[in-house]
Amino acid sequence: MIEADQVMEIGKMGAGIGAGIGAVGAGLGIGRIGAAANEGIARQPEAAGEIRGNSIILAALIEGVSLFAVVVTLLIALG
Repeated sequence: MIEADQVMEIGKMGAGIGAGIGAVGAGLGIGRIGAAANEGIARQPEAAGEIRGNSIILAALIEGVSLFAVVVTLLIALG
């Protein structure tokens, strides 16, 4: 039978894994945005300013979601 302490330890381990997945997902997403922006600028140099601005906004939104995921997992781990 699983005791309450074991359940809490498993929950904390899951929260740590969740924080890691959130950080990796954000890194992959921002990397894909950068790659697509560079490719778009290479294909249409005259649109570089607009592409760059949009990619910065998208990266900020992804970073916000990543921070939210890390905060939720920390609340689970510490709560």
